Parts: sequence; C-alpha cells; structure tokens
Amino acid sequence: MDVSGLPGFYAIAAADPGRRAVIDADGSETTYGELLARVNQVSHGLRARGLTTGDVVAGVLPNGLDAVVMLMATGQIGLYYVPINWHLTASEIAYILSDCDAAVVVTGPEYAVPGGEVGTAGLAEGQPADAPADRAAGAVMWYTSGTTGFPKGVQRKLPGAEPEAIAPLYTWFLGEVVDLRPGDDVHLVTSPMYHSAPCAHTQFALHLGHSVVIAPRFDPAGVLDLIDRHRVSNAMMVPTMFHRMLQLPEETRAAYDMSSLRQVVHTAAACPVAVKQKIMDWWGPVLYEYYGSTESTIAFSVKPHEWLARPGTVGRPAPGFEAKICDEAGKDLPPGEPGLIYVKSSLGSFEYRKDPGRTAASMLGEWYAPGDIGYLDEDGYLFLCDRRTDLIISGGVNIYPAEIEAALLDHPAVADVAVIGVPDEEWGHNVVALVQPAAGVEPGPGLTAELLEHCEPRIARFKHPKVIVYRAELPRTPTGKLSRSRVREDYLAETQKE
Repeated sequence: MDVSGLPGFYAIAAADPGRRAVIDADGSETTYGELLARVNQVSHGLRARGLTTGDVVAGVLPNGLDAVVMLMATGQIGLYYVPINWHLTASEIAYILSDCDAAVVVTGPEYAVPGGEVGTAGLAEGQPADAPADRAAGAVMWYTSGTTGFPKGVQRKLPGAEPEAIAPLYTWFLGEVVDLRPGDDVHLVTSPMYHSAPCAHTQFALHLGHSVVIAPRFDPAGVLDLIDRHRVSNAMMVPTMFHRMLQLPEETRAAYDMSSLRQVVHTAAACPVAVKQKIMDWWGPVLYEYYGSTESTIAFSVKPHEWLARPGTVGRPAPGFEAKICDEAGKDLPPGEPGLIYVKSSLGSFEYRKDPGRTAASMLGEWYAPGDIGYLDEDGYLFLCDRRTDLIISGGVNIYPAEIEAALLDHPAVADVAVIGVPDEEWGHNVVALVQPAAGVEPGPGLTAELLEHCEPRIARFKHPKVIVYRAELPRTPTGKLSRSRVREDYLAETQKE
C-alpha cells in the first residue's frame, strides 16, 4: 500500500501489518505487524519495570531484531536508549552503564553484563501487543569520547510529543538531504548499530516504510550479494568499505547487479576523491555524503551531482543549519581561508550528560565546534583540511589517543608515550604508539608483546596500536604538553625515507 501519507513506523505497521520490515542476518523475516507487536510488548514490559519518561535503557546488542525492537520500543514511551559498543572491555561498558544510569540493560547472549538480561523475550513475556497508553517520543543517547578519551552521553531534550508528531520531520529532512522518500524501498545495514549513523538510518528506514536488510558483518562480496539478491535501494556505508569492494577482482564485481541502488550514504571519515569517483563509475551517481558528528548530527550534505561538480566537498549546511569558519580567537574568516568549523542548528541543541563544563567548552555562544579545520568556498560548500588534530579515524571509527596513552602509561616499563594516526590506504588511519621506555628497560619485540597484552583488558581490540616504535625521548612543551603534531611529522618524515 501507499505509505506516503502515514506518519512513521507505528502508523505504517498498524495500517499495513503484512509489509516486510526486517530481513535479519540469519535470513529470517519479520513483518511490520509482527515487529510492532513485539515493540509494544517490550514497551509495556519496560513500563512494568517502573520506567517513566526520561529514564534510560541500554543495549549491548549485536545487529539483529532485538536491537531494532529496543530502538523502536524506547522510542514510543519517552525513554533514552543507549546503544553500547560490544567490542568494549567489561570495565569500559561498566563505566558507560554507570554514567548513563541505565535502569535496564539488554544484551546479546555473547555480551552478558552484570545485571543485564539476555534478549527482549523477558521484557515481552506476558505483555499485551496493543499500543501503550500515553505514548511519547524517546531519543537515542549515543556515547562519544570527544577529545578527552572519557565517554560522555550526547543528550537531547525529549520532544514531549507522540512519535507521529515527530516522524514527519525526519521524513522531510531525509528527503531534502539524501532524496529518501516513503515507499517500498529496501535499506541495507552494513555497520554495527551501536554507531550513531547506522542506528539512525535503521530507524529512519522504518519511519519511511522501507524494508531493512541486516548484513551479518561487512564482507565485500557478501554485501554485493545482498544488494543484488534483495534489490537494495539505499544503504549507509563508510569509505573503508568502498576501498575494500574496489579491491575485489573485476570478475567478482561484475557478477553482481548494482542497478537497484539509488542512495548510498557515506559519512564518518573523509573519502578519497579517487575512491569515490571509482565507486560512482561502477554504481552510477548514487553516493550521498554528509558531514557532522554525534553532537551536531547531519550538519553538511552533498548530493552526487553537486559533488561531481566540486570533487572533495562535503557539502553545504543541511536544512536548519548555519555554518561559519573562525580563527583561534573566534573571529569570522572569509571564503577560502581555513579555520575552525562552527555550526548552529535550529533543530535543537545537545548537552553532555552530567558535564555542563564540557558542554560549555564545546560551544561559542550558540555555535558548536566539531573540532575540525576546513574552509567554505564562495558558494558555501565546505572542504575539510584535516580532522581534529588528535583524533584517529580508522575504518570509520573514532579512536582517541589519550585513552590509549593512559592504558600504556599504566605499564611500569613506559616512561612516556604518544599515540598518533598514520595514513593508511584501506583504513584511513592506523594507530601507532611511540613509546619512551623507562630507565633500564630494553625496547624490542618482547616489550612490544608485553605492552599489547597489557592493553587487552583495558581497551577494546580496535584501539590497540598496529605499530609500537621506541624513542629515547618525546617532545613536550615547558608546561608538559605533548606535541603530537611534531611527533606525527617526525614519524612520517622518517618512514618516508625508509
């Protein structure tokens, strides 16, 4: 049926219960009606646990039906939902759960945490499948480390209205930014839903009446097969995925039909111009890009034909956003001159949970600084010069040097350490640790193995250094501040000579 006049998932599911909602990673299918029934049961179950508007629920869940259910169940009873990266260590997960004050934690069988419950069955059991009373839109509260390495929840004020009053704003915004429309489209989930963009796009797809296909993991040929087999029309990816798919043999790439694709949205890291051009040569002009952050959401966006006319741009301010470029003193800079990017949104502000000082430090009045350097051209298109100085982005995932340095400094053999991101063709950046050994400690393979073992219980595997090199001394200012930019420049100069 035509769903264009229906305001979001809950209304679509009630009107067209037989509509296909989710094809899970194992191939099982769930209709909109079946999904809504489970969502309603879990909403009732959360209410039965005593949760009320503004309370917090967390999920340590792999991609799959339970993750979708938790997202939509909390989204209609005024709760904050915190998706947690299941690659994190037990102590890292415990920190987030404590900081967000999660009243209920739902996990996958393989990601059990103290006090958590496995899956949504327990919440749904014995509960009615009809809509709960006093429905109100919830919000997702993603945790981001910022530049300090200490995760904080990015919290937005709850709308205070039913989801049906909010969903039309989503559909309008997505239509403006990436040409997505309500209808019978098929959305492919390629990345873990604990990241903000894949999670948000899953929710958006259901509000648009689309079917959601969940990839079990990112595998280049496997994703191409899913696109071909399910006639996928839209997906959210990161540049590393493009690079890996382009590395497939020509005969493998030619074996799959990509003609169903109309919108492939990418974000999270800068995409090399050559890589983006090659993908559009292969798939056609279907790549939509946006730039933003967990805090700012989608601040800039660019459609395929705009990008082809201005290769390298990340777009103009999205609807409801303003942008400016400032110098270090906060003075506005003219077009073409690089500086710190600031954005302002009429769609609502954010705050870091329990950290008003950090919230204030990230703002210039009403303007938020993502921390990146760029410039605007004469037509208002943004070009990034560099990511924030210390942030490492590997495979589309943010990695924060301070957190890794803190873990390594906890080892008695380490006197000092600097962690940097080194450009890598496939991953964007690799993590490199430059270690100054303590007096009397012999650097070498044995120490490297010991340091990596030391990291194992302290930080997630994806944060571990790919390379550890040793230095007699690291450059610090008279006040003790480490000059990572100098460390990076020296390291790159040395490796280029080799």
